[in-house]
Amino acid sequence: MAILSTTQGTFLKRFQLPISVVIVCGVSMALFYTVAIWGYRVPALVLLMVVSLFALVFEIKTVLIAAILSALIWNFFFIPPLFTFHIANGEDGLMFLMYFIIALVHTTLSFKIKQAEQLNRDKEDKEKTIKLYNTLLNSLSHELKTPIAAIIGAADTIKENEQSLSEENKNALLNEISIAGLRLNKEVENLLNMSRVESGSIKLKLDWTDMNEVIHIVFSKFEERANEHLLQFEPNEAMPLIKIDSILIEQVLYNIINNAILYTPKGTVILVMLKMEEDVCEINIIDNGPGFTATELPNVFTIFYRLPQNKTGGSGLGLSIAKGFVEAHNGTIQLQSIQGEGARFTIQLPVETSYLKNINNE
Repeated sequence: MAILSTTQGTFLKRFQLPISVVIVCGVSMALFYTVAIWGYRVPALVLLMVVSLFALVFEIKTVLIAAILSALIWNFFFIPPLFTFHIANGEDGLMFLMYFIIALVHTTLSFKIKQAEQLNRDKEDKEKTIKLYNTLLNSLSHELKTPIAAIIGAADTIKENEQSLSEENKNALLNEISIAGLRLNKEVENLLNMSRVESGSIKLKLDWTDMNEVIHIVFSKFEERANEHLLQFEPNEAMPLIKIDSILIEQVLYNIINNAILYTPKGTVILVMLKMEEDVCEINIIDNGPGFTATELPNVFTIFYRLPQNKTGGSGLGLSIAKGFVEAHNGTIQLQSIQGEGARFTIQLPVETSYLKNINNE
C-alpha cells in the first residue's frame, strides 16, 4: 500500500495542472447541462468548492490557474449574456468580482497554512532527531567506552611490558583486544542498522533461501558460547525455498538469540522452530529462562530499551532492529512471555515459495 500511495502522489504532482483543468471543465460541463435546475449562481459555489479542494493537494500555481479558469468559465457559460465575457448586470459583476477575490484569497491562505504545517512538521522532525541522537549518545557512551578502554589498556600493557610478559600473558591480552574489537564492531553495526531502520532506507535483496541453512549459519556464530546455553533446532525438511533478504533475516535471528543468551542464566535451552502456513513462514524462538514481566513486555521492541537491573550491558538496539527488519519484509514479530516460564518470539513472514525443481525450470 505504501508503494501505491507513493506512486499516486508522484502521478498527482507531475500531472496536477492537466488534472485540475480536466476536473474544472468536467464539473462545468455537468453544471451547464443542469443550469435550468440550479440557476447560474449555484455553479459559482460548486466551482469555488472544487478550487478549495485543489488548494488542499496541489501547488499554488496550479490552484491559481484553476481559480482563474473557473472564474472565466462561470462568466462565459453561466452569467448572462451567455458565451461572452460581458456582464450586463451590476449585481452579477459584483458577484463575479467577489468570486475571483474569494478564490484567490482562499488559495493564498491555504498555501500559507500548508507552509506553516510543513514548518511545524520539520520542527517536530528536527526535535525528534535531536532527541534520538541525544538518547543514542547517552545510551552508547558506556558501551563504546568500555571496549575502547579495554583495547587501549591491553595494547599499552603489551607495549610497555613487551620484554617481561610471558607468551601466555601476551596471548591473553591479544584475546582481550580481539573480544573488545568484536564488541565495538557489533555496536557500530547496530548503529548503522538502526539508522537504516529509522530512516526507512532498507532495500531488500530478495533471493531464494533455504531457511534451515539460515538457522544453521546463525547457530554457527554462537559456537564459542555453546557451552553456556543449549541451542536446539530440528530442521524442517518439508520447508520450500522462500524469497527473503537472507542477510537481514540472519541478523533478526542473531539479535533475538543473542538477547536470550544475554538475559538468561547459563544452561538455558533456546529452541528454534520453523514451519510454513500457506504462504507465511513462521519462526519461533523459545527459551525456558526467567521471561519478562508484564511491565517489560510493552517496551521490549522500543529503541534503546534495556531491562531494569541488567548487568550485561547492551545498547538496547537489538530487538528494535529485529522488528524493523521483519517489518521491512511486511512481516510481524510478537513476544509472549510469563515471568518465570520463559519467552517465545514468533516471526511471521509473508513470502513467495517454491521448490527446487520449480526454480530449475525458471
